Amino acid sequence: MGEGRRKLIVVSNRGPVTFGRDESGDRVARRGGGGLVTALRSLVSHHDVTWIASAMGQEDRAAAGQADGAIEETARDGSPFRLRLVAHDQTAYDWFYNVIANPMLWFLQHYLWELAYTPSIDVALRHAWEEGYARVNESFAEVVLEELELEPDAAVFFHDYHLYLAPKLVRERAPDALLAHFVHIPWPQTDYWHVLPDPIRRAVHEGLLANDVIGFHTHRWRLNFLRAASDLAGADADFGESTARCGRRRSLVTVHPISVDPAEFDELAGSERVLAAERELSARRPEKLVLRVDRTDPSKNIVRGFRAFELYLDAHPEMHARVGMLALLDPSRQDIPEYSEYVGAVQREARRVNDRFQQEGWTPIELVIQDDFVASIAAYKQFDVLFVNAIFDGMNLISKEAPLVNERDGVLVLSENTGAHDELGGWALSVNPFEVAGQAEAIHRALTMPAGERRERLEAIRSHVREHDVAGWIEAQLADLDRVVARVS
Repeated sequence: MGEGRRKLIVVSNRGPVTFGRDESGDRVARRGGGGLVTALRSLVSHHDVTWIASAMGQEDRAAAGQADGAIEETARDGSPFRLRLVAHDQTAYDWFYNVIANPMLWFLQHYLWELAYTPSIDVALRHAWEEGYARVNESFAEVVLEELELEPDAAVFFHDYHLYLAPKLVRERAPDALLAHFVHIPWPQTDYWHVLPDPIRRAVHEGLLANDVIGFHTHRWRLNFLRAASDLAGADADFGESTARCGRRRSLVTVHPISVDPAEFDELAGSERVLAAERELSARRPEKLVLRVDRTDPSKNIVRGFRAFELYLDAHPEMHARVGMLALLDPSRQDIPEYSEYVGAVQREARRVNDRFQQEGWTPIELVIQDDFVASIAAYKQFDVLFVNAIFDGMNLISKEAPLVNERDGVLVLSENTGAHDELGGWALSVNPFEVAGQAEAIHRALTMPAGERRERLEAIRSHVREHDVAGWIEAQLADLDRVVARVS
């Protein structure tokens, strides 16, 4: 494909912009949130991008209806891009998002189902798959095909678990299109996919295998996919070449750990809003601060983390009133019962630990449930221990973001089931996310580690993240597309 600007069609459920009304009643564009949107920002700066995403609210739907096709937008750095918002049937979208994508696929891919009790696959779930997930994927595919008619040479980048069916739908009508799909969450082993009925699990794998390139964060997820593609979709998997052939198409299966933009965090760390939040935190923080920053998602393992901190306090009464855990939690997917119930469990556990240990002037766990990125950055600078004990996580960008700006030679405690562990595990204290006693011991080891070792570990993480930044992640995937083109040309 050569160097220079490329024509790219980016496809994701959430887009880089959502629309609302200001105080004057005029339509305004607000920058979309989420790690994916942030990660893909540099694509817009360097290439000719059309971004296809779901219309999320009433104003998005109105803008999509009036645009007669694409909306011309500009990124934060002034780069232009085209935005196509797909206005789905609202009932179909509810089934797609709140029944299938979350929780069914998310829970399955993070090994979260308690299989003795859940899930029960019934007529309602099959209906949600056919009339929700499949319909929304069809809507996305239609818009991709419209864009490929305008730009047949454009490469299509699908993202994540919302869009497993769309690549095959596009491939059937545009057999020569260049398609790539990046999966941002774990890929479980074959046996776990048997939670889903055969037609559904087969459709997931066949949908992905319609792509020329399929990307994952770790070798672990890549190997699981190759095995499952063979077992469940009859693909011919070549583990040495890292390819899977399904029918006449051979897909390249690659590993590219996503990262962050260090310059962005350097800038944020010195901003006045963060400095003000940091001053407020410094004034009330205990001598030693254990930090966790998460969404209120069951995969983040927050309840076990609080239990581990309780075990630590139990074993080390000398640290009472000297150490505290700050849990900054971003409320997530509260329309889904499993998620709202988990928030209740988190609140109960924090209360139980605090009721047991707190004394005048000291509350062991400070629990804050709100979306406050500025407060998170301030806390990144202040932690002595960063506690990441996720059950499973495709990557976990907190473990890359926070060390970049930390000013206390903080120690990273990291679950072995995060994608980030493949890169950072050698400089972190590794923990089994189910072994609360081991997590308690890791907190103690982190807090008593010699200053020189703390500094060495933190600086090693920093230099790795700065060297392997999000721009490198993007370029590696563009290079994958070049490999595919070179192979067939």
